[in-house]
Amino acid sequence: MTAQAIAVGDHLRQWRQRRRLSQLDLALDAEISTRHLSFLETGRAQPSREMVLRLAEHLEIPLRERNTILVSAGFAPMFPQRSLNDPALAAARKAVELILTGHEPHPALVVDRGWNLVSANRMIAPLLEGVEADLLAGPVNVLRLTLHPRGLAPRIANLHEWRTHLLDRLRREVQLTADPGLADLLTELKAYPIPGGQTPRKASDEYGGVAAPFQLHTQLGLLSFFSTTTVFGTPVDVTLAELTLETFFPADAATAEAVRRLAANA
Repeated sequence: MTAQAIAVGDHLRQWRQRRRLSQLDLALDAEISTRHLSFLETGRAQPSREMVLRLAEHLEIPLRERNTILVSAGFAPMFPQRSLNDPALAAARKAVELILTGHEPHPALVVDRGWNLVSANRMIAPLLEGVEADLLAGPVNVLRLTLHPRGLAPRIANLHEWRTHLLDRLRREVQLTADPGLADLLTELKAYPIPGGQTPRKASDEYGGVAAPFQLHTQLGLLSFFSTTTVFGTPVDVTLAELTLETFFPADAATAEAVRRLAANA
């Protein structure tokens, strides 16, 4: 359905319910009356541009969807969506590349909202040995590449643990964004068969449940990483708001040494 086909009040109500907030909860957060919020959701009152933005902020609605709601309320979109190659985003692009390069010799990559690869440092490619060529044809979807039986999955030592971690994370993103593309991706990934010989293992408690390790069989032996996620804190562009930087750190001394040797030959 187009933005015009859904009333602004319906958008607001759907996002409020998605966030599991009552009208009273949202009204208190936004410092408006429950009566006014009820009128907005039922269409008995039309919100101002400022009210749309205020409610969207308290509902933590992604910037892309904020534009959609603004349009449904009869206003122009507020947040631009530009290619990362746009000159206006040169500073942001430089910051991304500095992070990727500065993280070497450890692997790091950047993905968009759909988990499609945007950029990566030179330490990612050596880890992709044995991946089928069609999975590396653009756009490369990082989750598909990781969990596909012709991708990295057969070489992931703790596949069940890592698969559960990724699917749980994607499930949360579907709930937060209501993105049908992510929902379709989740359905696809859940249907992938587990490569032969892989048996469920108890999740590692080595890191006290704080981090799930990513353990990959390589020519240099078993490499073990833990990852961190970075996003732009105050983006004003849809593209920047949807970028995620994934950085990997050695989880043990053997991996740290192997990565240094790998970097020397990369």
